[in-house]
Amino acid sequence: MDSQIKREIIIRALKEGIINDPSWQERFDEPMPAWAILEIALNLLDKIDPPSIGYD
Repeated sequence: MDSQIKREIIIRALKEGIINDPSWQERFDEPMPAWAILEIALNLLDKIDPPSIGYD
């Protein structure tokens, strides 16, 4: 997976409050691929609490 995509996942996870430590932005290639866990969590979050869509 591209480094930019991993960084975007980390940034979104920070914004969503899934992680609180901004140092993850520099550690996304740790042996345990944190980006994979975060991507799964974000996908689940989207399913549990989908973005609002207007009904205009």
